Amino acid sequence: MGPVVYLNGKLVPENEAVISIYDHGFLYGDGLFEGIRCYDRKVFKLKEHIERLFLGAKAIGIEIPMTQEEFIDCVLNVVRTNEVVDGYIRVTISRGIGLGLDPRVCKKPTIAISTSKLSLYPEEMYKNGLHVVTCSTRVPPSQSIEPRIKLTGKYICNIMAKMEANRENAGEGLMLNVEGYIAECTGDNIFIVKNGKIYTPPPYAGILEGITRQTVIELAREGGYDVSEKTMTLYDVYSADECFLTGTAAEVIPVVKVDERIIGNGKPGAITGKLINAFRAYTKREGVPV
Repeated sequence: MGPVVYLNGKLVPENEAVISIYDHGFLYGDGLFEGIRCYDRKVFKLKEHIERLFLGAKAIGIEIPMTQEEFIDCVLNVVRTNEVVDGYIRVTISRGIGLGLDPRVCKKPTIAISTSKLSLYPEEMYKNGLHVVTCSTRVPPSQSIEPRIKLTGKYICNIMAKMEANRENAGEGLMLNVEGYIAECTGDNIFIVKNGKIYTPPPYAGILEGITRQTVIELAREGGYDVSEKTMTLYDVYSADECFLTGTAAEVIPVVKVDERIIGNGKPGAITGKLINAFRAYTKREGVPV
């Protein structure tokens, strides 16, 4: 038997998991999602991911018909049933079925939980570092779309920026906000290191408050580093001693070149290396057992 998917209260075979063509997620990108990692049969930061999901759903007016604890049990059941040891968990919620923009036509949300293998950066990129390019596509202004909500529809901007990065054969694309300040990459948060201090853009710059981002901030501070949120321009990145990205898929990955500017000495930095090791060690001891 192949993998199963949780879909609206039932476990169904993945190849039989279907939704209506009138689902608001399909029609309008009206929904939320979370990407979660499983390490050695432990689900990493599961409570934090589900809490963010529920807060986002509340903010956009989607009522999830179960408690956070019940939702966590559903996630663990899918992971257990699919016998996932190391992998990726995708949680997607849409407003539900209903033709037309009016959300009142949707009577109950569509909820899907699935698992899959994760496509990671090759190990040599962690050793040698990524090349990143700045994209012309900007993150949506926070006055229009709240960046702390992981909305499905919002990610068309990230996809367009990723297409720009792909055309340049870059490992990632850096996105600015409408004011021209550094925001985030297409799938990752960004950090720089300057004179031994670590900086990252603040939430009001238009970033998703990544769970890996917060974990790395906490690990860095535990390691004695000064970490602060700072509004930054491209100049700050170009002149940094080190640069690295964080995300569920990427974990912590070094950046050695941005827009053909060499970062530091062109090699992954010492502080970045320590944070990579600290994060990987942390994933081995933290997580909800399956």
